[in-house]
Amino acid sequence: MSASHRRVVIADDEPSLRKVISSLLRREGYEVLEARDGEEALSLLSSEVAVLISDLRMPKLDGMQLFRRAIAEYPDLKVILFTAYGRITESVEAVKLGAFDFVEKGTDNEHILQAVRKAVASYELDQRAPRRPVGLIPPQLGRYGLVGTAPALQKVFSLIDKVADTPSTVLIIGESGTGKELVARALHEHSGRKNESFIRINCAAIPRTLMESELFGYDKGAFTGAVSAKPGRFELADRGTLFLDEIGELAVEMQVKLLRVLQESEFERVGGIRTLRVDVRVIAATNRDLVKEAAAGNFREELYYRLNVVPIQLPPLRERVADIPLLVSHFLTRFNERLRKSVSGLTDEAMAALLRYPFPGNIRELENVIERTVLLAEGPVIEARDLPPNVAQLSSAPPPPPLRSQALPLGSSSRPLATSLKDIVRQETERVEREMIQRALSDTQGNVTQAAKQLGISRKSLQIKMKELKLREGD
Repeated sequence: MSASHRRVVIADDEPSLRKVISSLLRREGYEVLEARDGEEALSLLSSEVAVLISDLRMPKLDGMQLFRRAIAEYPDLKVILFTAYGRITESVEAVKLGAFDFVEKGTDNEHILQAVRKAVASYELDQRAPRRPVGLIPPQLGRYGLVGTAPALQKVFSLIDKVADTPSTVLIIGESGTGKELVARALHEHSGRKNESFIRINCAAIPRTLMESELFGYDKGAFTGAVSAKPGRFELADRGTLFLDEIGELAVEMQVKLLRVLQESEFERVGGIRTLRVDVRVIAATNRDLVKEAAAGNFREELYYRLNVVPIQLPPLRERVADIPLLVSHFLTRFNERLRKSVSGLTDEAMAALLRYPFPGNIRELENVIERTVLLAEGPVIEARDLPPNVAQLSSAPPPPPLRSQALPLGSSSRPLATSLKDIVRQETERVEREMIQRALSDTQGNVTQAAKQLGISRKSLQIKMKELKLREGD
């Protein structure tokens, strides 16, 4: 973990509390910055800060105002709120709005450390995950924040369309870096629960001894340091969606308890006797083969079948190589804006190297390569020598087989794929437009007016596009 990822800001108007918590965290190796109020805390925040610990009641800018402004500017920031007795409800609401956790004042030091450790672990995982795209992606080049036109990705879009607005449990399967959280959020945001909470928990980031209390909460006195009751993630997600990321990392003993909640929608807090009922839509994700894990005794078979109601398989990048130019163009736009650069594109040699590289880290690795290259490139165009050495060395390798994300529609002639970014994007756009128009014309028995209506464009625009693509009779 880099030093910057261990940077924490503490905002509280009580000097003694700031001193105690700061000393505690510094002994653990964290870099700590202290703020006396919300405004000072806001000035200390940067993209290098992993965690903000804030009191709810402060002068100038209170904890809730600070929380909202902080996550609006730094979406990856993890916010932990300090709350006094009697203000638990406000803290729970903040967690539903996106705060990472809350800790009641008077909690023992170990619980504070555990909260910070979890927050930093979650921050680290987010830094390695693909970023949520900003801005609109042209419909023909992707949907739901996912960029690409490969057939396997089109199947994902189709499944999201069909199951988003249902209560069915979904299991998202894919290698690390393929965009599983983007799919989970798309399912939530296109459902009837979109105005309720989307609660995410990474099963790989939570120590096994704490997982039960994280999922189900605990009652006052359940264990040493439990000075008050605390709701778990299932309660926080009531009427909303709970995303269980890396479900394959869940301990077998916890799998039994999770299975009960999925089957009966009820549970008890740790140390509690009252049964709680919730209405939660569960979405799980894994990069493991759960069938093999079940055969090996590491994952309960009945839980797998309960989660696998609707499986969504995300393809690795090596199976959608033709999407790489589209992704490169997308990332160039983003990092030019974020890093205040003006890189206009790549040379043919640089693009050829990216097309030949297998990207074991998938989209996440491609994103990191483009960010690093945009940051360090010396000219307006990225050359092969600007790429990381393990990628650049492939610029002179034998050319790969011709790239096609899917078979050309009937009546089209096969042609080699261009190697320049502009040409590849143009060809891919033409291919998608051609397929969509042909499909609309087929659905409407050749009625141009109805086909234009189905495509959401004017009749004249469709006629012009058909002429460009030579789709009119006689062309």
